[in-house]
Amino acid sequence: MYQVGIYPEGDSLEHPPSLAAGGERESIATPGKDAQSGHTPQPEIKKVLSSKFPWVNISRNLVLAYQSLGVVYGDLSTSPLYVYKSIFDGKLQDHQTPQVIFGVFSLIFWTITLIPLLKYVCIVLSADDNGEGGAFALYSLLCRHAKFSLLPNQQAADEDLSSYRYGYSGKSTSCIELKKFLEKHKKSRTILLVIVLLGACMVIGDGVLTPAMSVISAISGIKMDAENVTHDWVVTLSCVILVGLFALQYAGTHRVGFLFAPIVVIWLISIMLIGLYNTIIWNPKIVYALSPSYIVKFFEETGKDGWISLGGVLLSVAGTEAMYADLGHFSACSMKLTFAFLVYPCLVIQYMGQAAFLSKNIECATNSFYSSIPRRVYWPVFVIATLAAIVGSQSIITATFSIVKQCNSLGCFPRVKIVHTSKHKGQIYVPEINWILMILMLLVAVGFQDTTLIGNAYGLSCMTVMFITTFLMTLVIVFVWQRSLIVAASFLLFFWFIEGLYLSSAAIKAPQGGWVSLLFSFILLIVMLVWHYGTRKKYKYDLHNKVPLKWILGLGPSLGIVRVPGIGLIYSELVTGVPPIFSHFVTNLPAFHNVLVFVCVKSVPVPYVSSDERFLIGRVGPRPYRMYRCIVRYGYKDTHQDIGNFEELLIKSLAEFIQMDSVEPQLPNSVSPSLDGRMAVISTNLHPNSPFIISDDDFETCSTIESSTSLTLQSVGSSYDDANPENKKRRVRFNLPENHGMDPEVRDELLDLAQAKEAGVAYIMGHSYVKAQKSSSCWKKLVVDVAYSFLRKNCRGSAASLNIPHISLIEVGMIYYV
Repeated sequence: MYQVGIYPEGDSLEHPPSLAAGGERESIATPGKDAQSGHTPQPEIKKVLSSKFPWVNISRNLVLAYQSLGVVYGDLSTSPLYVYKSIFDGKLQDHQTPQVIFGVFSLIFWTITLIPLLKYVCIVLSADDNGEGGAFALYSLLCRHAKFSLLPNQQAADEDLSSYRYGYSGKSTSCIELKKFLEKHKKSRTILLVIVLLGACMVIGDGVLTPAMSVISAISGIKMDAENVTHDWVVTLSCVILVGLFALQYAGTHRVGFLFAPIVVIWLISIMLIGLYNTIIWNPKIVYALSPSYIVKFFEETGKDGWISLGGVLLSVAGTEAMYADLGHFSACSMKLTFAFLVYPCLVIQYMGQAAFLSKNIECATNSFYSSIPRRVYWPVFVIATLAAIVGSQSIITATFSIVKQCNSLGCFPRVKIVHTSKHKGQIYVPEINWILMILMLLVAVGFQDTTLIGNAYGLSCMTVMFITTFLMTLVIVFVWQRSLIVAASFLLFFWFIEGLYLSSAAIKAPQGGWVSLLFSFILLIVMLVWHYGTRKKYKYDLHNKVPLKWILGLGPSLGIVRVPGIGLIYSELVTGVPPIFSHFVTNLPAFHNVLVFVCVKSVPVPYVSSDERFLIGRVGPRPYRMYRCIVRYGYKDTHQDIGNFEELLIKSLAEFIQMDSVEPQLPNSVSPSLDGRMAVISTNLHPNSPFIISDDDFETCSTIESSTSLTLQSVGSSYDDANPENKKRRVRFNLPENHGMDPEVRDELLDLAQAKEAGVAYIMGHSYVKAQKSSSCWKKLVVDVAYSFLRKNCRGSAASLNIPHISLIEVGMIYYV
């Protein structure tokens, strides 16, 4: 139920002592858990079974595989709409021969085989972080197995989380020198974070480019049989469709997946049958192009022009990264099933059919997909293609939401509203990002109106993300999987050679549209770095200016102020010590609540934190002071709890800690009991031996605890609840039963806690203004006083992000000179 440990006092600016570095730390005994592992045996058995036998839950995997078609694979499966057009739209127009077409198909086939199938399905999808994927999942794995993290308020206690050691079995023994070098130099860790953020920015940029690219390519097919339709009309219709798609996002990926999945299934089967038909009718010899020898012949004939055309070939794997980024919405097994047995064979046969058609109809290279469709099924396929293109946009939009949530949780993105749309973990909707993406997408579609230019930007963005993923995956192979450096280097060189060819080809097209993705990514990267820098500077200020505990203890139990009824929750990012806002508050208003709880809501580098491990409770000062610390730990994919439920769980946890603390053995003489260092992990599940009887406040109870809240305040609170029914909290009452065997001091402390809860709970937060010191450089003043201040003023406040009701909120204004 709980863990007790003594951790060193003091917040870490860099990183906590890590077991990954080979150090050892005293194990923490936990009642009901294995003494050596520190984990309950039964959940471990379930994890082992589910990891070794993923087919045990086959029905769930099949359902998720079906949903993934509508969310993940739409973009990848619609690439046949524009790949051949993008390849032959450039300098390859001078090389339109059957031999070149055979070589192009061979390039496409081996690109799809090596990157999505071999790299992602067989390797990258296995590097999940407790079921989550994406660049931040790889970064999270690295931060837990080596001291690469730049997150501020990390503790040694975080390493005892059950999900912290995921994917790791034993001490690291490989590349110790490389690990020490990266851990020692802060610049190397900063560069690693910038690389991760750049990959995240490129994925978000894809969310702008993919919808415009896919839908305009699909709608343009209407011009084949309707000569009076202009391109402006095509762009206008595409924009209308895309606005409808973004408006549908509020329904969530659960509903969208079930709605869109049948469309993708019909689309894949249709293009496979068309490809098979074209292969048989036009040129069955195209199957010979499966040999990589045709790639050699292709470059012998085209030379530099062939290399430039690789920017079009890479579009055949555009959307592959969404397969990994959306992993948290589904499962690795369902993703592998869907791609290997449906998406991959359908795409290969379709590209083969188009190549067979083009080998006999070279003049149709600029619109090969619609030209290769038999006339009798043209319009049905056009409708399906349009619907599939809409679905194709969904995958990258969903991936964008996931990336933004991860960046936000790790302190690298301004606070935004996160709406969880399903009980299944990871399925979210971000309203602000959704509408910003829609506006930018409309600007791109109307501004360019040419899928070739959009494709240049799209290809550069996609391949950059893949390039970064290969680099991060190499580090995971070394530090997490603990493979030899030779294996990691082989993986890196093999895929970097392939992706480097495509990336170089896409990079030279930056003046022809590629600059758009670079501009989007640069702006987003600046926003993320500014937010991370400002947040870190603010934390350092709190850390260096925290109130010494010895000074507070010298004031006595009353703290030299008037103690009024109620509970005061003082929010801060500090995990030890007293934040400066507390001294600032009592200096100007010398009164505070009977019970003080210093609350730190922080993120840890794991996707989810179990409810049994979320609360870390400790005492600040001796028992008569009635001061406590509560550290609430969330993973980067966790949902923050409702504030009413949080209050109830907090009171339960404090009561459990008070009862447990009275029976725990005294600390060694070398450790002062008044120091802020003794913490306990308290389960949020109600224990049978809980000291409180909990009842709804709407019913009469036998409690002897009377509320000290005045009738006027009760009336104000009732009026607020009536005016804001959506914020109305479930009222509960904590009753302390007669227990003659309880220690009198413990009973008095529990009674004080219950009475304080009845009096009311106030939330005290800092309303800070961060400014650069006068001696700072011009660049620092620009970043802090202008950029960071602008972001703070225009993003959601801390109270709104934590769902704190305004009627219970007290904000303490402070100026931070950093």
